[in-house]
Amino acid sequence: MPVLPGAEPYRHDGGDVGVLLCHGFTGSPQSLRPWAEYLAGHGLTVSLPLLPGHGTRWEDMQLTGWQDWYAEVDRELRALGERCARVFVFGLSMGGALALRLAARHGAAVSGIVVVNPAVRVHGAASYALPLARHFVRSARGLTDDIARPGHHELGYDRVPLQSAYSVRRFFRLVDGELPQVTQPLLLLRSTRDHVVPPADSARVLSRVSSTDVTETLLEQSYHVATLDHDADRIFEDSLAFIGRLAPSLGKEGTATGG
Repeated sequence: MPVLPGAEPYRHDGGDVGVLLCHGFTGSPQSLRPWAEYLAGHGLTVSLPLLPGHGTRWEDMQLTGWQDWYAEVDRELRALGERCARVFVFGLSMGGALALRLAARHGAAVSGIVVVNPAVRVHGAASYALPLARHFVRSARGLTDDIARPGHHELGYDRVPLQSAYSVRRFFRLVDGELPQVTQPLLLLRSTRDHVVPPADSARVLSRVSSTDVTETLLEQSYHVATLDHDADRIFEDSLAFIGRLAPSLGKEGTATGG
């Protein structure tokens, strides 16, 4: 199936500081494209891959699982590591869980992590129903487009394949067990009004990681897809400042301040 217009992966060759961005479950690179372009505009090398099964039609996703999605970002991280002296990993929603696992497993190869409304658990009755329901029901209503800003939309699936949702559930449990292995500096940005991921997920991340350099920022004007919402500029600017503080070469070039 052809990729939906706007859902294409994005890459930019910049300096020796690289950023890998991970989009969310049933979403696409479109939700992070402005963030990626902002970072590229400040001289960073940027990789924003399209996760397998995403960006086409929801039926394609049910043939994939967390192993496929994680393998894609793992490959991209290794490629950036060969190209760049320092690499940071960013993620939105499930992309936050992907970023955290990359940090847990790759250690010093990841210089820092920025996550926006990270999802690390499947909540409610769905968590208990998925193991059985996936054998009888193919899909459920989609999760995309939770945005407060008028006229802004997320490009993603309007249906969630339950087989893939079950895989997400298994992945989240795996990541939860690995959170104590995360030691890198962490910037977590959380919307105060999120209709997809509850604040308990961010609290879980903050309570279980072993990082000592941790910043939590509340986003007062945005819903779940904050990277396309009212607080997008703050996310972009704070993440660039985070990199500039940890990667001195970026500051010397003046790109941390846009100069």
